[in-house]
Amino acid sequence: MYKRQTKSYIEWPQWKYKRVPGFGKVKLNDIVVFNFPAGDTVALNNQQTDFYSIAYGEGQRLYPKQIEMDSLTRQQQRAVYDLYYNAGRQQILSNPRVYGEVVYRPVDRRENYVKRCVGLPGDTLQIVDGQVMIDGKAIENPENLQLNYFVQTTGPYITEDMFRELGISKADQTLYDDSSWEETFRQIGLDNRNAQGKMAPIYHLPLTKKMYETLSGNKKFISKIVMEPEEYAGQMYPLNLHTKWNRNNYGPIWIPAKGATITLTEDNLPIYERCIVAYEGNKLEIKPDGIYINGEKTDQYTFKMDYYWMMGDNRHNSADSRFWGFVPEDHIVGKASFIWLSLDPEKSFPANIRWNRMFTKVK
Repeated sequence: MYKRQTKSYIEWPQWKYKRVPGFGKVKLNDIVVFNFPAGDTVALNNQQTDFYSIAYGEGQRLYPKQIEMDSLTRQQQRAVYDLYYNAGRQQILSNPRVYGEVVYRPVDRRENYVKRCVGLPGDTLQIVDGQVMIDGKAIENPENLQLNYFVQTTGPYITEDMFRELGISKADQTLYDDSSWEETFRQIGLDNRNAQGKMAPIYHLPLTKKMYETLSGNKKFISKIVMEPEEYAGQMYPLNLHTKWNRNNYGPIWIPAKGATITLTEDNLPIYERCIVAYEGNKLEIKPDGIYINGEKTDQYTFKMDYYWMMGDNRHNSADSRFWGFVPEDHIVGKASFIWLSLDPEKSFPANIRWNRMFTKVK
């Protein structure tokens, strides 16, 4: 049966989008509500993933031959990425039954995201071993910052009471206790076995610093804890620039500020071209003799807006700026101030209401 897909909003009347400025300013470590920047184009059957990631991924699937990017010039690398994107885009557009109709959504019709602002306009941001650095100095980490780990016990299973005491929900617990994963875990150093040769249970868990210290300190019960490898992460922003950046080691990257002018190069153009084209409405072309913006050859660009860098506190389970880049000022909806309702997904109403969290300040 054919199911018709209908937009949740009308396209008329319509005028140029403009968000009225608020009274406050976004500050470092604020919890910010904003419209999803990469949500401008959507394949309706795959709305959980942004269109650009799908296109690059499909292009790489269509051209599976491994290319040694380090051996190529920036110009050659860009040609490869353009090949991937254009092939993937065509694959999506020509297969609406698989991917759904591809539609463009105005800024205020995109999903609202809630993340922590860890970089302000004009900052140079870098992530070193999971620590966010601004202009070379470490910023304060949120108290409940989480990273993903594989935790192997000495033999017994972790009990529900232990999980409850640690504050780890059932939704965040993944248990591996069958032989199909043995080789994978052995390669990352998890190979504790009992007298019969069976591998001890391994859990995949998001842990705060306090949780990690509690578990690692229990030597009788916990054999080893290993951070989740970066192969699990996927490709970082920008999708069309070859870097060795990952979730824990990223950048340095300069965050655009309104009125600031940069010199465009082969190295930084992929980082800033989305700001120039998608957010600030310019036409950008790369020709054999150089870069053209709105028909004029130039290697300079002055930004019209401020931009921000957003990251989730659950650092290894967060779709954030590391994957889709900067958040423009006109995408900012506001700042989260307090929690008005919090529900426990493992309980039924009304026992699932977390009364102790209601109307508490967001930190």
